[in-house]
Amino acid sequence: MKATVEVEARDGAARAGRVVTARGSFPSPAFMPVGTRGSVRSLGADDLDALAPPVVLANTYHLMLRPGADVVRELGGLAAFTGWDGHSLTDSGGYQIFSLAPKVDDDGALFRSTYDGSSHHLSPETAVAVQADIGADIQMVLDVCPGLPAPDRVVRAAAERTARWAERGRAAFLAAEATSAERGLVQAQFGIVQGGIDPALRAASARWTTDVGFDGYGIGGLSVGESRAEMLPALAAALAGLPEDQPRYLMGVGDPASLVEAIALGVDMFDCVLPTRLARHGTLLTDAGRFNVKRVANARDPGPVDETCPCPTCARYSRGYLRHLMQVGELSAYRLLTIHNVSWLLRFVARTTDAIREQRLDAWRAEVLTVWG
Repeated sequence: MKATVEVEARDGAARAGRVVTARGSFPSPAFMPVGTRGSVRSLGADDLDALAPPVVLANTYHLMLRPGADVVRELGGLAAFTGWDGHSLTDSGGYQIFSLAPKVDDDGALFRSTYDGSSHHLSPETAVAVQADIGADIQMVLDVCPGLPAPDRVVRAAAERTARWAERGRAAFLAAEATSAERGLVQAQFGIVQGGIDPALRAASARWTTDVGFDGYGIGGLSVGESRAEMLPALAAALAGLPEDQPRYLMGVGDPASLVEAIALGVDMFDCVLPTRLARHGTLLTDAGRFNVKRVANARDPGPVDETCPCPTCARYSRGYLRHLMQVGELSAYRLLTIHNVSWLLRFVARTTDAIREQRLDAWRAEVLTVWG
């Protein structure tokens, strides 16, 4: 195994510790900001150095189109290409099967480029090869992610196809290991559990995926249209079938209420575009809930967005100034608001980790849900 979890503390099913990879280790639970095209929107590598996220996620589909996975490889792989040398993970392109609705059959998915309309085919095998070229520390196997709600037959067919693709993707990954090692690349590969909101199908998908044997496991196909009340039993059923000593990654989830609920069930890793997307629209995450900096009431407010937040934005800039930047379309607004949101969410996960270590997760969870539930 090229990824393991060292559990240092537990509170119920929740666990705190470290995820260990070939690169080193990072603390868990871990929130991973999304850098879809090789950049967390509006942030540079120096910003990431200061924020110190445990992992940054990049997207296979977008990078294979622009600049091209071969270009990323030629320029030294993802770390050298982006200038940020922390842990990285690439999504396989499975989310684009959900969001872009390409033509999908047993062989793979046929996409039209969102940039120029050209056709591109992504199979379990090519997803492995493209992600090896990009060179992240962790790559995901290609899966089928159906949107919800969906007919049972559609959800089952997606889970079954994901299982078949898992076998092919894992075989391709293992076959390429020697070639990757020759260029100094040691990656972990995570499988993905599907199954919609059906606990029985989630349990079956977990069994099919672990039977293949991966270095860690993603839980996909959640937060794609279902309610949190529907999500949590399905998530619990998937987690029950996953190994204790390997990372468990809930894909595409980043709102505070869902984070604390999923951590309580035993999830180790998360990613979401939430902090960057909200920032671009002038919405900030705070201990009191969402805060719209564009409101006219903030125009003459000299105070920080969140008095409890130690981030550089809150330490230096007033609500009035940040509102002004948003009102005039100043690009620095997006950077400053993103710094706050990413910092706040990373600190939120750290505080949740502290609650696990101090055996007070139930009280913390109740506090979080009062604000965010």
